[in-house]
Amino acid sequence: MARFRNKKKKVFVKPAVKKNQPSVDHITGNKIPKSFVFSRGKLPGPLRQLQMDLRKLMLPYTALNLKEKKRNSLKDFLNVAGPMGVTHFLILSKTATAPYLRVGRTPQGPTLTFKINEYSLAVDVAQSQLRPRCPQDLFQNPPLIVLSGFGSGDQHLKLTTIMFQNIFPAIDINTVKLSSCQRIVLLNYNKDTKLIDFRHYSIRLQPVGVSRRIRKIVQNHQVPDLRNLQDVSDFVTKAGYGSESEADDEAATVTLASDLGRINKASTKSAVKLQEIGPRMTLQLIKIEEGLCSGGVIFSEYGNGDGKKKPEKEDTKKQKDTDEDEEDMNDDQENIEEDLEDDEED
Repeated sequence: MARFRNKKKKVFVKPAVKKNQPSVDHITGNKIPKSFVFSRGKLPGPLRQLQMDLRKLMLPYTALNLKEKKRNSLKDFLNVAGPMGVTHFLILSKTATAPYLRVGRTPQGPTLTFKINEYSLAVDVAQSQLRPRCPQDLFQNPPLIVLSGFGSGDQHLKLTTIMFQNIFPAIDINTVKLSSCQRIVLLNYNKDTKLIDFRHYSIRLQPVGVSRRIRKIVQNHQVPDLRNLQDVSDFVTKAGYGSESEADDEAATVTLASDLGRINKASTKSAVKLQEIGPRMTLQLIKIEEGLCSGGVIFSEYGNGDGKKKPEKEDTKKQKDTDEDEEDMNDDQENIEEDLEDDEED
């Protein structure tokens, strides 16, 4: 007699479709820059957190959960970067004296090396604020980049400007959507101290002339507590909430070209508010190398400051050998001339 087996029905699981990020902007036609943020060597806990903060800052065109191992070399990251369209490396390292940040263009450089004099994590910035702001959709679009104080004409400052301009996607002011402009990265160069202040802010708009209580009703869709008030007008005109003096600054107000959210309407004035979300760093440019973490030194803070490229070690060795050969040839020539003079005297 045949045996019947209980066949368990296999559950069909629909495979998750992974959306590939575009490599070219469909509006401007330019290649979208992408980045890897990783470390070289062992990092302490705070620098590990700084690495994660930098990855969040570079979203959405970066690998947030990039796995790295001790045996991985720079060549391993470079081999993976090509097929994935990665254009920049941000490399953190730590020495006995200070932490460093290297920003390099793949695959052939150049590489900028910065010394991190001071830094604050995103969690430290949030804890110092009374009302920290970090919406869920804040990192869905890349940040804007603003550079200040880099227009002195020096070669190393020009290279720094080009590097940071190309590390984030370019925007077209004629086609950009206001809803995508939610973050901004500010780099300010101080020519006296030669330090770069690195800041990361979130952007929000507030309509001018609308009280905070009215904005909360529109945004949160919640009925306010009116039990202790005689009339609805008391809620609107209550002392301290009738107007906002911080929104009356004309330099910080803009006229919107399109609607943005429920309370910011087109052709109305809105106040631009920047709130820091971190991380915060104070950087010092130490060195610029011609290649990716290698090659000739174009600029060095402690050495060649004229912007000229230094010869590499091999070139230096060849030049040294050439000089020694010339000296030997000169010595031989002098010896030959002395021998000829001795022969004439005899």
